[in-house]
Amino acid sequence: MSIASQQQEAHVLLNKLQQIGMNAVIFQMRPASDAFYPSDIEPWSRYLTGTPGQDPGYDPLQFWIDECHKRNMEFHAWFNPFRVALKYDEPLAAGHVAFEHEDWIVKYGNSLYFDPGLPETRQFITDVVVDVLRRYDIDAIHFDDYFYPYPIIGEAFPDTLSFKKYRRNFAEEQLEDWRRENVDLTIEQLSKAIKSVKPWVKFGISPFGVWRNMADDERGSLTSAGNTNYDHLYADVIKWMENGWLDYLVPQLYWHIGFPAANFEVLSHWWKEHTYDRALYVGHSVYKCDPASSILEWRQCNQLPNQVRLTRKIPEIKGSAFYSAKHFYRDIIGFQDTLETKLYAHPALVPEMPWIDNQPPATPRKVKKGWGKVLKWKPDKTENELDKAVRYIVYKNKVGEVFDPNDTRFISLITKETKLNLTKRTNKIAYEFRVSALDRLHNESEISEPVIIKL
Repeated sequence: MSIASQQQEAHVLLNKLQQIGMNAVIFQMRPASDAFYPSDIEPWSRYLTGTPGQDPGYDPLQFWIDECHKRNMEFHAWFNPFRVALKYDEPLAAGHVAFEHEDWIVKYGNSLYFDPGLPETRQFITDVVVDVLRRYDIDAIHFDDYFYPYPIIGEAFPDTLSFKKYRRNFAEEQLEDWRRENVDLTIEQLSKAIKSVKPWVKFGISPFGVWRNMADDERGSLTSAGNTNYDHLYADVIKWMENGWLDYLVPQLYWHIGFPAANFEVLSHWWKEHTYDRALYVGHSVYKCDPASSILEWRQCNQLPNQVRLTRKIPEIKGSAFYSAKHFYRDIIGFQDTLETKLYAHPALVPEMPWIDNQPPATPRKVKKGWGKVLKWKPDKTENELDKAVRYIVYKNKVGEVFDPNDTRFISLITKETKLNLTKRTNKIAYEFRVSALDRLHNESEISEPVIIKL
């Protein structure tokens, strides 16, 4: 696919996501120890040109960041930390780290992985993330559910040597605890590294939807999942939240309401009890919604809307994520229309994260009507990155109408610009316009005094 075709495809998708009200994109830019950006550490991804290591002729990561920010969407950079190759017999690009450090790599099933038990691999992954963090204006670092791979029946993960070399204080029978600590160490190390380089960049994870079953742990959920984070992926996500290593969690609740083994409603309420003053969103399985599905609930047009409505009744849940974006190209039994005209008809502000920063920026100055039908304002100047205004909210209401800043119907738009060209109307209605500033963590300034403009 040519550069123009790739970029056109991105424009179409992002325009669609903007149209239906999305305010963040989680973009997978390191699928398997490869890169959607120029890197001195890892080769270009095969998914760009079909050939590993081949330069696509532009910087896809920078392109996507720019296009998301133009549309006032956050850009979350999605890394797969431990996966090296989906198929072990796929050729790797010349210069791949696997050739220099064969001892870092293990084969499990048909795939290759970095061994999480090695301090060297944890440091390598941290170096990759920090490199992107330093060079790109991203809003978040994101991992999904892949840490140790999902278990394969009859095949043990080949980490006997690393356990023997780096077992620390763990006994022979504590292999699983050791694996969990390896992932703990990775998450803790990354969390500290991210905040030391750019304190405003969030660190989030979308884990498998079940931490543990109650049958295995009284703290677990009333589920009977075949795999769980804790017992099979060695990902103790609750510990990570308790320790404040994460800024947000998006558990993948990819089951329908009422599903016996893993009920969407039951799990929504279980996860709300484990936020530990961090942000909780919910992951929805858009990919399952299909009129041809063998499961009745996924053939019904109200399944996804009802899931969103259910989460809105739970104050601890701050929003929704939808997997995956490509399914918005097709008709998801009318779900796009429901989002655009009902559920997401008005703009939504990204939730604040006061544990990172709770100081709002200064109120925009000199908010006034410019020449013609233009509203303009000036940002306050500051050298503190956390206090800089990066976006503005323009509120609009008819003169005489009671203005409520908590009612999103009054948000005319959210913009990076410092002016707004207004559309002239023939009936000359007087409107009040107000402007506030948002910083990188979406703390909102005081709202300006109203400016009255007839349109």
